Amino acid sequence: MDVLALSRLQFAVTTMFHFIFVPLTLGLSVLTAWFETKYVRTGDPTYLRMTKFWGKLFLINFALGVVTGITQEFQFGMNWAEYSRYVGDIFGAPLAIEATAAFFLESVFIGVWIFGWDKISKKAHAVTIWLVAFGTNLSALWILLANGWMQKPVGFVLRNGRAEMNDFLALITNPYGWIKFLHTVTSGYMVAAFFVMGIAAWHLLRKNEIDFFTRSFKTAAMFGLLSGLAVGASGDFHAVEIAKVQPTKFAAMESVWETRSNAPMHLLLVPDEANERNAVATASIPGMLSFMAFHDVNGEVKGLKEFPKEERPPVLPVFLSFRLMVGLGTLLIGLSLLAVIMPRWKHFLDFKLFLWIMVIALPLPYITVQLGWLVAELGRQPWSVYGVLKTADSVSKSVSLVQVGGSLVGFTLLYGLLGVIDIYLLAKYAKKGPDNDTTGMIPVKEVA
Repeated sequence: MDVLALSRLQFAVTTMFHFIFVPLTLGLSVLTAWFETKYVRTGDPTYLRMTKFWGKLFLINFALGVVTGITQEFQFGMNWAEYSRYVGDIFGAPLAIEATAAFFLESVFIGVWIFGWDKISKKAHAVTIWLVAFGTNLSALWILLANGWMQKPVGFVLRNGRAEMNDFLALITNPYGWIKFLHTVTSGYMVAAFFVMGIAAWHLLRKNEIDFFTRSFKTAAMFGLLSGLAVGASGDFHAVEIAKVQPTKFAAMESVWETRSNAPMHLLLVPDEANERNAVATASIPGMLSFMAFHDVNGEVKGLKEFPKEERPPVLPVFLSFRLMVGLGTLLIGLSLLAVIMPRWKHFLDFKLFLWIMVIALPLPYITVQLGWLVAELGRQPWSVYGVLKTADSVSKSVSLVQVGGSLVGFTLLYGLLGVIDIYLLAKYAKKGPDNDTTGMIPVKEVA
């Protein structure tokens, strides 16, 4: 292990850990805002209790997400100084806007929402949580536009040995970034939907607060189904964009070695990267891969042999991550459809097996979104900015192996502790269920 490998491992650990919290924040903020809107419109106290119960879990998750996100930007200056020097003029702009606009928006109004109960009108209070939800999603937009630029660099010139922005509009209208944003955000909505359904199912199995958790389950089920369909649609457009601008990633996703038109999709496929072929390739659908890549069965899909070995991503992890992501995503859409249908049946609570499945399924969307990030980031290798700057040229020259190794151990231990705290708090309040306190989000004695 050298400095480059350890730096990549550290960034992977911290980013993937941070991304445990981000998707739930994106989706649960919207669901909480919806519950409060229903309370304002109907005056039904059950919706107020739903707002406060799910809002409490949202706040716990949000706090951990903020803490783990702070280290991300510091790493660009510590472990990736060459990257920061080379592309900072471009990459820093969307991150600066995210910090000064989007994060400021959500941070301010989340404070108003927490401490504004009984101090502002019900409608004004509901507006604050919608602004929080808008702010969290706006943060995701700017971060994903920055990441989209790394995947498809636009609006820049190479001058004085670095990339300099010459078209800000091109950066913020980059189709790769927008498609990635839609795909990532709707995936986060699915995480939140299954989070709510899983906890609701756990309580329904115990006949706790049946009306409360049945309403929560039904709302989350519809939210999850609509989000799942949006994930599938945006994923299709994303695949087309990847095939167009990152052919090596697309080839690795489907383990394509030879360039060909009317390329088939093999349902059963075993890559053999060492010999640049597939050991098994059967159960084929003619033309399907070309259709996935270009919406044209006669489209030409480039194979990995078209590119030098040193410019290819690692095939097996990208291929496996993509296949598992698609498989789990399809399963989640199917479960969401069942979750919409089954509560309409008279004896819904008697279907204990289904409720247990929904409890067990709670971590599946978390796994799915992590696999998606592996596809996105491993598939871009060996480039940190595709076609412009290689990862090997991005690492800091002044850090030592001991420094990176020590900070990696430190981050791993710290994040492990934070993970335990987060799981403990979420499990504690989720199992406790809703209470009848309507004076604040968290009782004063528990804050103390």
